[in-house]
Amino acid sequence: MVGPEIPPDIAAMSFEDALAELEQIVRRLEGGQVKLDEAILSYERGAQLKRHCERKLNEAQQRVDRIVIGPDGAVTAEPAKLD
Repeated sequence: MVGPEIPPDIAAMSFEDALAELEQIVRRLEGGQVKLDEAILSYERGAQLKRHCERKLNEAQQRVDRIVIGPDGAVTAEPAKLD
């Protein structure tokens, strides 16, 4: 689900594309050659990209959760151990 704080162009991005753009923003900001107004806008977009990536990872985690059948036959899901 997309919240109002995620613009449609970011919501349509894959995790990889959003992460790549976020990395570019971080490099530009770390370089220190960005004007203040542009830095603020870049920071805001970076925060949106970060939220989008977190949501994508959360969705992937939920898809990877294991389905477990308990001793009583009840079906449950438990978090996958990705470590």
